[in-house]
Amino acid sequence: MDFPFRFRRIRFYLAQLAAVGFVFFAVGSPSVTADEEAGRAALPQPGELTLSARYSSRVLIFPVGDITFQANLSGQAYSATTRIEAAGLAALFTDFDINAEVDGVLAASGITPSRYAHVERTGRKVRSVEVSFPAGVASSHVEPPFGSWGVPPASERDRTGAIDPMSAFVALSDQLTQGAGRGCSGVLPVFDGKARYNLRLESRGMDRVRTGGWRGDAVLCDIWYEPVAGYDPEDYPSERELSQPLRIWLAPIEGGRYFLPVRLYTRAGLGGVTIELAHLSAT
Repeated sequence: MDFPFRFRRIRFYLAQLAAVGFVFFAVGSPSVTADEEAGRAALPQPGELTLSARYSSRVLIFPVGDITFQANLSGQAYSATTRIEAAGLAALFTDFDINAEVDGVLAASGITPSRYAHVERTGRKVRSVEVSFPAGVASSHVEPPFGSWGVPPASERDRTGAIDPMSAFVALSDQLTQGAGRGCSGVLPVFDGKARYNLRLESRGMDRVRTGGWRGDAVLCDIWYEPVAGYDPEDYPSERELSQPLRIWLAPIEGGRYFLPVRLYTRAGLGGVTIELAHLSAT
């Protein structure tokens, strides 16, 4: 068994799980009618809220990574930072950390990210990626540049209307808080600076969940990862990886005004990867 290879793949799973799971709030009300939606931008908005959380991740029973985040909501504006780093058994085989941040606005017209960026370090290699959204087209600046932008690269058409990975969950949380029959459904188009993919959402109803940082009922949702463009052949997910969804438990906080992932799980590769909320504070 090639343990170094298997644990290098943990970096892929942690990055994907965290990228699609760590901004988890929305400004809204439990139920929004068509008339209310039209006037939503004019409604009084909640005051400032700061969330801080720590997540642990494991493969089977073995700790493999730590994830921390801080998020701030002020009116319709949102911002967040996330840090992912190898831990436990994984740190013996792979040395990496990823720091990501996002800023944007959630209004009646929908999610409008203004800036997404992440800095990824693997050993001595460091790469920074920044994504902006001029005229609704996701565009990236990368240092040092990628050796390849994928086969094929993500075209302007692919990137038009796409949002960043962290803002994707602002959109999902917004659906959950609005009600109106949408819930966990539909497709979110995402661009992470190189790869363009869809997140296809399927509702699994409600489930009781208990972690170190949460106990109670949560919305259960399956998220299917669907590559579109911007992948090199060696980085393209395998058929097995694509055949297994990311299952996510989203818990209501602040009286149901916001939703927070409290558990994420995928069976794809390595015997299954689990991320769970270990600690949460809200001020």
